[in-house]
Amino acid sequence: LLYSSLVIVLWGAVGVLQKLGTNRISSSSLLIWLQAGYVVLLPWLVYRVQMTQLGPRDMWIGILSGLSNGLGAWCLFAALENGAKASVAVPVTALNPLLTALLAVVFLHERLSARQWLGSLLAIVAGVMLSYERPFPGRRGTASESV
Repeated sequence: LLYSSLVIVLWGAVGVLQKLGTNRISSSSLLIWLQAGYVVLLPWLVYRVQMTQLGPRDMWIGILSGLSNGLGAWCLFAALENGAKASVAVPVTALNPLLTALLAVVFLHERLSARQWLGSLLAIVAGVMLSYERPFPGRRGTASESV
């Protein structure tokens, strides 16, 4: 529970920091500085991990995870840079565990209970509700275009 609570605090703050960053620099520049933040963590992580125990498959899974994470972060930064509200874009993009759950069912043969499927459906409804905005006079459309 401690680590989960820390994730909520750290990732909750990062959405505001990302929006502040994209207000000042490009999404690509922000991604470079995000990676610099990861590099700062490397000495501590390398100290804690036995790299010799990792096989090629483990390394490729890590590399693909990093690539997916980096591209996803860049897409979020691009949305923020193009005017998406942090209060909308960050929570909507945080629905990514829904895809994880679906992929886990398909590829890892995990099972979700009826309650978990209902929770997933409610999360989708919440995402739609978050992205809905009333049109301003003279403006067409009802959803945030940048999300």
